[in-house]
Amino acid sequence: MKIWTSEHVFNHPWETVTKAAMQKYPNPMNPSVVGVDVLDRHVDPHGRLHSSRLLSTEWGLPSIVKSLIGATRTCTYIQEHSVVDPGEQTFELKSTNITLTNMVSVDERLIYRPHPQDPEKTMLTQEALITVKGVSLSSYLEGVMANTISSNANKGREAMEWVIRRLNSEIEELAATARNTIRTPMAAAAVTEK
Repeated sequence: MKIWTSEHVFNHPWETVTKAAMQKYPNPMNPSVVGVDVLDRHVDPHGRLHSSRLLSTEWGLPSIVKSLIGATRTCTYIQEHSVVDPGEQTFELKSTNITLTNMVSVDERLIYRPHPQDPEKTMLTQEALITVKGVSLSSYLEGVMANTISSNANKGREAMEWVIRRLNSEIEELAATARNTIRTPMAAAAVTEK
């Protein structure tokens, strides 16, 4: 078993980061995620949003890893459950693979919350528990997978920044459209009055 942990600070408020995390896929930084299906989404009596999603991923596993685990298939599925608590300002996401679980288990947990010293920033705490079972060189494979998770975490952070830029751009475009829509009738009214 291998445990991987990481912390990261986003220079954006919690609300912005949470919106981006909910809309993270698809993105150009994580092309391996080829599908996201929402299985269930509801708000509990405490006002927390619960979401269950199924992520379809296409991993290009190195041939040595494929031969060690005896797999030729690279399409894998990940079950994800998240809880957004606007009152506590936490967004917790747990995911686990549901493909190849008899050989490899990856349980990941991410928690987003406002930075304790700066509410305009968001703290991400991330951890993964990796277990490879029943194959030779399991500790080696767990190390390879931890390195892959670390690399993917960096890509995931880049993807979050990409989504935030996209969301901010959409908001600016909507605001510009709204301003133009308001000006057009006002300009027409001014011409009519003359």
